[in-house]
Amino acid sequence: MQIEELTSEEFKNLRETIKSVIIPIGSIEAHGPHLPLGTDLFTIYEISKRLIKDVKIFLSPPIYFGLCRSTKNLPGTITLRGESLKILLLDLFESFYFQGLRNFIVLSGHAGGTHNAYLIDAAETFLEKYEEARFLVADIIKLLKDILKELGIPEEDSHAGEWETSLMLYLKNELVRDLSLAFEDYPQFPKFWVVREKEKYWPSGIWGNPLKASKEKGKLLSERLLQKLKTLLLDFIG
Repeated sequence: MQIEELTSEEFKNLRETIKSVIIPIGSIEAHGPHLPLGTDLFTIYEISKRLIKDVKIFLSPPIYFGLCRSTKNLPGTITLRGESLKILLLDLFESFYFQGLRNFIVLSGHAGGTHNAYLIDAAETFLEKYEEARFLVADIIKLLKDILKELGIPEEDSHAGEWETSLMLYLKNELVRDLSLAFEDYPQFPKFWVVREKEKYWPSGIWGNPLKASKEKGKLLSERLLQKLKTLLLDFIG
């Protein structure tokens, strides 16, 4: 059930038996010349909307913004500070908790390491205060890791490349631009450096090979991801 589409009375009745909510999080971030800025949100949100058809669970309105470090200076990237993201999540967790929900499934279509650290930190902080709360926090790359390996998609393909472009071709095909604009790229940041001018090392917004993407691969990835999430959620919420 998508919360924003329910009436207040419908939500009140449903929460008597449903105590779990999916909170999808993305980012507004450069994804090369062929994918829209909202790619990270579109993938995880479309998957979540399909997931609630099989699992009786609330689906929160999505959070479009995340923490973007490596692409922050590229055109169109809009980022939150980590502290802002954490505060936003804590406020949402508390409001959902007040409304009677206890199980929180935070699914991120953005897989930045610092971004995901703040998601986990927010969950850990909330757990310290509310004993009945339970959390499942996962990002799309970790969820897909085994599936990508089976399909022979290299581990370094991580952003606007083969798998992400394939998902978009299947889930939001109308938003994918001409793939002839895309190209293969594997940026190299200096090891251990914390660099200021990140666009100097990653100007493309691509990390992988979108030229290998296809709608058929996107369909397979989507089906396998849904199957995996359904198993995880049924185990989590019982």
